[in-house]
Amino acid sequence: MRETGALVLLGLAAAWFVPFSALAQVPRESYRIETVETPRGVAPEVGGIDFDPRGRLVACFRRGGLYRRDEDSGLWSRFADGLQIPLGIVAGKSGEYFVVQQSELTRIVDTDGDGRADHYQTLSDEWGMSGNYHEFAYGLVRDGEGNFYLGLGLASGSSRHRSSGRGPATNRRRVAENPKPGTVGRFGHNSPVSYRGWVIKVTPAGDFVPVASGFRQPNGLGFNREGALFATDNQGGWVGTSPLHHVTPGSFYGHPSSLNWHPDFEGINPVDVEVKTLARWRKVPAIQLPQNDMAGSLGQPLEDRTGGRFGPYSGQMFIADWTYPRIHRVYLEKVAGTWQGACFPFIEGRGLRKGNIRLAFSPSGDLYVAQTSRIWGIGEGLQRVAWTGETPMDIQEMRLTESGFDLVFTKPVDPATAALVDEYSLFHYYYRYHGEYGSPKTDVTPVRIEKVSVSEDGRRASLRLSDPLLKGRVYELRPGQRIRSQDGEPLVTKLAAYTVNRLREGAY
Repeated sequence: MRETGALVLLGLAAAWFVPFSALAQVPRESYRIETVETPRGVAPEVGGIDFDPRGRLVACFRRGGLYRRDEDSGLWSRFADGLQIPLGIVAGKSGEYFVVQQSELTRIVDTDGDGRADHYQTLSDEWGMSGNYHEFAYGLVRDGEGNFYLGLGLASGSSRHRSSGRGPATNRRRVAENPKPGTVGRFGHNSPVSYRGWVIKVTPAGDFVPVASGFRQPNGLGFNREGALFATDNQGGWVGTSPLHHVTPGSFYGHPSSLNWHPDFEGINPVDVEVKTLARWRKVPAIQLPQNDMAGSLGQPLEDRTGGRFGPYSGQMFIADWTYPRIHRVYLEKVAGTWQGACFPFIEGRGLRKGNIRLAFSPSGDLYVAQTSRIWGIGEGLQRVAWTGETPMDIQEMRLTESGFDLVFTKPVDPATAALVDEYSLFHYYYRYHGEYGSPKTDVTPVRIEKVSVSEDGRRASLRLSDPLLKGRVYELRPGQRIRSQDGEPLVTKLAAYTVNRLREGAY
């Protein structure tokens, strides 16, 4: 999330800005959006959702309540209250829920079976709190061994820190007294108390384990089927565009302020460190979503494990967007041992509200979307996205090859239109790693496509590029409007962007 006034285009040329209407990729015939009534008398700012073992929807609300919904009647019942800005929930055994609050990770249980919580257990509260309003605790996800993962947001640079906070605090300067050229120099969002800007793990026994540093506002976390952990972040200082990160223990993801709590920086103020040193150390994002053209402020990433009940995207990730009335879609693949891939707009508008931060699939395969406005924007409540059974004509996957990209379609494509080279507009660029707020698309370079080959079954178009692929670039694709399916249905894909971190073996 971001602060008021930050929703501006950062030097993007007009030709690179896509109006909302152009991004509504999937047609109405394929997916419908419904609003789910929230509990009466409760401010509808939903911070977390999940489905419990009985298939009930459970939701925590920013102002402190935890409610459960009866699917037959649609009625809500209060299970717990008194929570402090809860922004994530995981259902455990029957009558057991785990909630990440701003101040702690809590196990909440109904021990006597009366439908109301009567036991609150603090699993961990070992992160610092300075009293800064922006020190959110985000999440929550759980791995197969029962470990919990959550993200700790940095403090706002425009809000005061209180002297009587919780946990260790630092007296390191946020602004260097005499900054040397090429050093960090200053912070906006910052880490005045322990482990702000980190992703952390809490074991089933309650042990607190710092996992990775360098985050600004890691609003959403999620696992894929292989057990890899991913986290979103939000554009700002040291974050050129909103990314999806593959989180691995010990890695640094770019924001220097969190290094206040890194053991390798004991006695070293991060404002004095050279940026080029951090750039070498930084683990780059798996996916960089084009800012504003696609991403605003990202929420939870969630993999589709519905087995096709939500349409043709099983195994891919969906990402909530708080700034715009959008949900994004991500195709991930491993190249040379590294996760990377392509992102697409999935749904925009058509009744979908803003403020989207949390996602959950129901047992029947519908996607539930939780929304909260906080104080920055408009959009709160709960909505449901359901597949109608009609498959859209879409680019399902964008895969990296040795000489370009393979586009895999949801339906067989008309080879006469799909083989037209001039139907594919392709550019590459990068986002700057610097302390300024965000980054424009930098060094935007047109890419010439030498040939397009369509497979016999019509499900794949292979784009062979005239020039070698480049690492460290986002390749942005704008398909033309003449591409059709074999039965004449127009291609709905308007935008796709592949983040190239590694190249295929044998790439020229």
